[in-house]
Amino acid sequence: MSKNSTYKLELKIVFGIVLNFVFSALTMIAIYVMWRFLTDIILKNSQDLLNMIYILRHHINFRTVAIIIWIIIFIIYFHLSIYKKIKYFVEIDEHMKAIVKGEIEKKIPEKPKSELGKMAKNMNEIIDKLNKSIEEERRAEQTKYELITNVSHDLRTPLTSILGYLELIDKDKYEDEVRLRYYVSIAYEKSKRLNTLIDDLFQYTIMRNSTLKLNKELINVIELLNQVVLEFNPQFRKKNIECRTYFSEDKLLIVADAVKVARAFENLISNGMNYGSGTEYIDICTRKENNSAVIEVINYGEPIPSIDVPFIFERFYRVEKSRSEFAGGSGLGLAITKSIIELHEGEIFVESNYERTVFIIKLPLGS
Repeated sequence: MSKNSTYKLELKIVFGIVLNFVFSALTMIAIYVMWRFLTDIILKNSQDLLNMIYILRHHINFRTVAIIIWIIIFIIYFHLSIYKKIKYFVEIDEHMKAIVKGEIEKKIPEKPKSELGKMAKNMNEIIDKLNKSIEEERRAEQTKYELITNVSHDLRTPLTSILGYLELIDKDKYEDEVRLRYYVSIAYEKSKRLNTLIDDLFQYTIMRNSTLKLNKELINVIELLNQVVLEFNPQFRKKNIECRTYFSEDKLLIVADAVKVARAFENLISNGMNYGSGTEYIDICTRKENNSAVIEVINYGEPIPSIDVPFIFERFYRVEKSRSEFAGGSGLGLAITKSIIELHEGEIFVESNYERTVFIIKLPLGS
């Protein structure tokens, strides 16, 4: 607590005590006035009562009695002024004991006008953060479990095939050289897939690392996309796909890590080629929208079912619901892409219908 807050609280306490003192004094004055008024009226008509009062004054110190009454009145005022605060403090204490026992879902009632209410609000914020931290830890544990399970499954499949074919070769279980080369070819393809899985897993782990340092520089998105498209030309020709570019700006500058952003674009293009079954074109469009550079990667193949769209960027998620190696990549490509875009304070989402599937990236413009 700062010194100013301490002084304010101290002044409030002192002011409260002084106020109780003043109220008790005023009450005593009112009682004295009423007493004098009543005694003046009564004593005028009763000589016996007057004599009795004189006798009482002789045996009782009225000043002491007045002080005692004043103290009692002061205590009553003081009790009335702090009772609600003490009751609220006890309520907070009971809630804190429940939280210590593990009932962390409980919230402390907040009273904004009270100093204790501010403390209760701060405690509730601590409880919320604690709950969030516990939930994140649980989610992290679940994520680790799922990651290990999925990785084990995806790595085991090609590795089993490689070992199987190598065992056939090692034990000379092939009819001729043609069959031998066939086995070697399959083992080689499986090894390439295994390498892709490991590389994607490595990249995903790096992207999810919050301490990852990006080598940011001012880059032209148009030039970067042109370079990526040029590198994909052999694959486009192999799959009989034409890549069309529609760039609205000569320069679209962003501050980014060129290698990482290029990887994101590559993943989206590969995704369009591998999953956009039946597409003849992949279109890449750019435009300037407010303070963002917008990049769209479009294919015209089979649409993504609406039920799958919310999960399309999750790791190991595949729309075809199978883990066949012929159905696509590692299932990490889009998850890596999303991580890259989010590291650059951008956003990515997908829209899909029977006409087209478009992945939309928004990145903040640089200067």
